[in-house]
Amino acid sequence: MKQFRNFCIIAHIDHGKSTLADRLLDFTGAVSEREKQDQLLDNMDLERERGITIKSHAIQMEYQHEGETYVLNLIDTPGHVDFSYEVSRSIAACEGALLIVDAAQSIQAQTISNLYLALENDLEIIPVLNKIDLPSANQEEVTDDIVDLLGCSHEEVIPASAKTGLGIQEILTAIIERIPPPKGSAEEPLQALIFDSVYNPFRGVETYFRVLNGRIRKGQKIQFIATEKTYFADEIGTLKLKQEPKSEISAGDVGYLITGIKEAKEVKVGDTITDPENLTQIAIEGFEEVKPMVFAGIYPVDTEEYEELRTSMEKLQLNDASLVFFPESSAALGFGFRCGFLGMLHLEIIQERLEREFNMTVITTVPNVSYKAYTKKDPDNFLSVNNPSDLPDPSMMDRVEEPYIKASIITKADFVGNVMSLCIEKRGQITNQTYLTPERVELNFDLPLAEIVFDFYDRLKTVSKGYASFDYSPIGMRTSKLVKVDILLNGNQVDALSALIHADNAYSIGKKICEKLRSLIPRQQFDIPIQAAIGAKIISRETIKALRKDVTAKCYGGDISRKRKLLEKQKKGKKKMRQIGNVEIPQQAFMAVLKLND
Repeated sequence: MKQFRNFCIIAHIDHGKSTLADRLLDFTGAVSEREKQDQLLDNMDLERERGITIKSHAIQMEYQHEGETYVLNLIDTPGHVDFSYEVSRSIAACEGALLIVDAAQSIQAQTISNLYLALENDLEIIPVLNKIDLPSANQEEVTDDIVDLLGCSHEEVIPASAKTGLGIQEILTAIIERIPPPKGSAEEPLQALIFDSVYNPFRGVETYFRVLNGRIRKGQKIQFIATEKTYFADEIGTLKLKQEPKSEISAGDVGYLITGIKEAKEVKVGDTITDPENLTQIAIEGFEEVKPMVFAGIYPVDTEEYEELRTSMEKLQLNDASLVFFPESSAALGFGFRCGFLGMLHLEIIQERLEREFNMTVITTVPNVSYKAYTKKDPDNFLSVNNPSDLPDPSMMDRVEEPYIKASIITKADFVGNVMSLCIEKRGQITNQTYLTPERVELNFDLPLAEIVFDFYDRLKTVSKGYASFDYSPIGMRTSKLVKVDILLNGNQVDALSALIHADNAYSIGKKICEKLRSLIPRQQFDIPIQAAIGAKIISRETIKALRKDVTAKCYGGDISRKRKLLEKQKKGKKKMRQIGNVEIPQQAFMAVLKLND
């Protein structure tokens, strides 16, 4: 076990994490010349295009140091706030972490939140100052920031450039010298932490784990503690670039396990693997069921493709166990699914993967979060409200609770006023303000999750000219004064456009939605009223004027009564049309509701 080193890389998005992983693989000879490519561990097209890590990866390297061979297990972490639970499990499987900071951008919000996760797990932190080859790099100043943040010395910060390969040898030496070898004993009962799983269409679910105590052998019986299910270890091995089967993996090492599981839901990230004949007494701490934070309806553009959409969603769920979906129907859109996502990025990725991998064109309704509603009849038990139409009648309702988050925003001092006014507009309460340096400020807010779901991130980048970075964590439910705003088109309710909105903002948002829809819905042969209503009370109205034909054009001169007669006839026709007319809603109308401030 003295030869093992398990470490992860933590950084803000775009600070060079995947590039550094590539250089480490090159330097240790884990990748042959033929297999080399940029962002080697990010193997989805989507990850490469966007430059983000969506799915974490693990890979084993071997490195010679002072005549001894060391085995280095790199456990990669996703970079986005939506996947913070997966990051926390990857961190729990390590003894050390490389903290990467971009020399041009300095410390960002996610750097700090991931650093706190690492410190909670008692990880040895190795600070790396990346991208020092850039002309805009500010090496001395950013090194000072890192020293202030970590309380380390200037010598401990390793200057590097992942692009050119500068400082990679120093990083590998630091990993071996500074990160402690794994603790634990191979003689104890088996105790292993699941930090990730991948679906292989031929072999079922591949489970990635880190053995804390004991050893796992090929063909032995194993048990997952959270699900209490037992399986046989058909194949185990270590994770080189290609999987290498082994007959045994003992304490301190990282590996994969294939048991022929077909359901991704059966393998839960954070669960503990043990031996049913020699059970461990302690499950590994920190296990949580992954809960979706944002809900949205996904409907096929063509209702006949409903079954095809279901099949596509089921296949996606095999790859991504955090996607939750159940059938629902809408009067406006027909049959579809209500889906739960970890956050807005997760929603975008799922939507894009449906289009790319399965050629499905879908309509996504307005995303909303999950609320808890309490009725007067039963004020102790709550109803989960994932869809605005599930909200009980206002006369029956006791109270509604909505999820709140603790947001951490780091920005330049010049933009503090703009950021504050944006957060206060979103019903935020400031809890703390810290100057990290004279130029950079960290602001902490308590915000309702529902307010950041739509356009918050885009507007934050706009008001701070791209300099603000944002991170959040949930802090529980709080009672709020929420009302359901319905949109009526030609007197018919469009359930896909309903939204739960705070009572103070209901009037202004209802008015904006009506104005937006008026510009997007094409004109018909009859007047179309667009109304926003709370219960039976109409709070706003706009009218799409009818396309008119001048029926009096052929009346030259003569008595006015001839013209009036024709106009009356036209009026009756329009009235009849309006009663039986059907209004088609274009797809962009559903998405426009999200961009009300544009």
